[in-house]
Amino acid sequence: MAHDALQNIAQVESSLWEAADQLRANSKLTSSEYCMPVLGVIFLRHASNRYEKALEQIQAEQAAGKMPSRPLVKGDFIKRRALMLPDSARYEYLIKLPAGTNLGSALVDAMNAIEEDFEPLRGQLPKEYDRFDNDLLDHLLRTFDSDALRNASGDIFGRIYEYFLRKFAMQGAQDNGEFFTPPSLVQTIVNVIEPDHGIVFDPACGSGGMFVQSSHFIERKGLDAGHKVTFYGQEKTGTTIRLAKMNLAVHGLEGDIREANTFYEDVHPIFGNCDFVMANPPFNVDMVDAERIKDDRRLPFGLPGVNKAKKVSNGNYLWISYFHSYLSETGRAGFVMSSQASSGGHGEAEVRRKLVETGDVDVMISIRSNFFYTRTVPCELWHFDKGKPEERRDRVLMLDARNVYRKVTRKIYDFSPEQLANLTAIVWLYRGEQARFLGLVRDYFGSLCAEFSAVPAELEAFETTLADLSGQFGEFSDSVKDLEAVTKEQRQSLIDALIELNEAKTAYHADGAALLKQFAAFQKKHDKALPATNEAQHSAREVFDPLAEKAKGLVKQVDLLYKLVTRVGQVAQQIAGVEEAAEFHDRRLANRRLKQLEEERKQAVEQLKQAAYFHRQIVWLQDRFPDAEMAPLPGLCKVVDRAEIKAADWSLTPGRYVGVAPPEVDEDFDFEQTLRDIHVELADLNKEAAELAAQIQVNFEELGV
Repeated sequence: MAHDALQNIAQVESSLWEAADQLRANSKLTSSEYCMPVLGVIFLRHASNRYEKALEQIQAEQAAGKMPSRPLVKGDFIKRRALMLPDSARYEYLIKLPAGTNLGSALVDAMNAIEEDFEPLRGQLPKEYDRFDNDLLDHLLRTFDSDALRNASGDIFGRIYEYFLRKFAMQGAQDNGEFFTPPSLVQTIVNVIEPDHGIVFDPACGSGGMFVQSSHFIERKGLDAGHKVTFYGQEKTGTTIRLAKMNLAVHGLEGDIREANTFYEDVHPIFGNCDFVMANPPFNVDMVDAERIKDDRRLPFGLPGVNKAKKVSNGNYLWISYFHSYLSETGRAGFVMSSQASSGGHGEAEVRRKLVETGDVDVMISIRSNFFYTRTVPCELWHFDKGKPEERRDRVLMLDARNVYRKVTRKIYDFSPEQLANLTAIVWLYRGEQARFLGLVRDYFGSLCAEFSAVPAELEAFETTLADLSGQFGEFSDSVKDLEAVTKEQRQSLIDALIELNEAKTAYHADGAALLKQFAAFQKKHDKALPATNEAQHSAREVFDPLAEKAKGLVKQVDLLYKLVTRVGQVAQQIAGVEEAAEFHDRRLANRRLKQLEEERKQAVEQLKQAAYFHRQIVWLQDRFPDAEMAPLPGLCKVVDRAEIKAADWSLTPGRYVGVAPPEVDEDFDFEQTLRDIHVELADLNKEAAELAAQIQVNFEELGV
């Protein structure tokens, strides 16, 4: 199913990173030194792929008479979101250079040739390749030259580029990793403000993640981002601008990104005209010169507080004011902000009061700690909407998402796609968009049906191998029943194990057949149309609830069968150790089948869990919002009015309003997932220990010890 494709891409990303990072480790380069050159190679591989694809399209159109046969020009490729690469910049040319060629110079020449032909990238591509060992560059080029990558689409390369950005950020490359905003936070902002038209501005744009996620949002609606939005960005760090421009190019996008310190500079002619403003600005900056900015038109609510040195005590509310002031009369803004800001006192509270009184504060979302890669601090996502309808002008949705998360590593959390969708669904209900909420529940029913449809094939594969093994062990039992060398206890132990296995198989086949039959009836009922109304969805859920329980039971039965057949195998192996019995048992065949069965068990169990997983999403939404209407939920969400905010000292901290959720009993506790989480933590700790040991060894060697 779809999760398999995503898993495959994740494996490609992981293997590429491992190969590239191994080269870095062997070269003794730092992450910062390695970051830009590696991202440059990814860009080059992708640019070559786009060029080849565009060339194929052009040639096909010329052959079909849809395009005249003439010399090609840059515009032919730009039109197809590709660059007209000169020979020296094509990946195939570089990979086939003769042994001994100076690859550093060749890569620099390739980057210069691309910049010469494409103005937005001029002066932005990495050219530090001359400092690298030739063998390292050769390995690096070949790492990104697999069959899969030669034919990979733009979406795949966009994911790989973002994955490498994320990994470099985790290692603290480039300004302590703050050039990269975690995708979960960007996607949350995008889902709330929905940037699908006009001017999109990020005044602290980092590596351009806000632009990329906006384009994904637009493309998911079947539209072309290049025709729907215009991206503008400001960023104070030149190196980070290069990351952003390559990021846009890898995704087939363009944007006007300029180097500027937003505290003092406003370099784009878009003030008051932005349809969307998005940002993850640096938090808690305390050295902004108040004298230089006191008359800035972007600070309509005044300065938040100035110290004796005539510096703004904390720059958070400067950013907040900028974001609001850049918006058009119907514009929306979404940004990441320090959790301190939503309840700050003194001058900050005064600015916040004025903001709330505009009626433009729309949605506040609290995020727990560990979502960032280089900082453990919690944060909040602020959202403005100048175009809010009158009935919501004095209302703000407070959403406390601190208990919603997925563990990625020991130190890093994020949102799963479904957690993200469920949080967005709460925003829809707040805005009165019930149809979208019901549409999400309907889609979950569709995913549930799709995943369950794949269950029979996975179970059949497991059952076939199980039957082969059972038969092999049964034949072995018959063959050794009269052997004097085999003790009575050994024979009885094998017989007992086989009996227990066969009893479990009988129960499993009966339960499995009943479950699949019930599900087939459920699917047949919803084949033509998934439940669309709230009433129909609740009815469908009531029918599926017992099926979900039975699916969990079947998972336990599959696991039990594997344990039992493994036990039979162990007893058979012990008996086969007796010389007279060895000829009756093919150990290698049994071991091969047991390994195959283990893999098929995992696949079958995962497929059953996937179906149950989407059922849990339906339950999560329906249990909290049974009427498909906005309702306050302790510990999660509440819509508050201006009077409540005023009574709370103008605080915009969601936790102050939503209260504490009652303790829940997790009936779906996943022991296997918990073990996987523990394994992730152990793997991270082991990796850190190995890296530390290697660094200590290097330090000793450098000291001559």
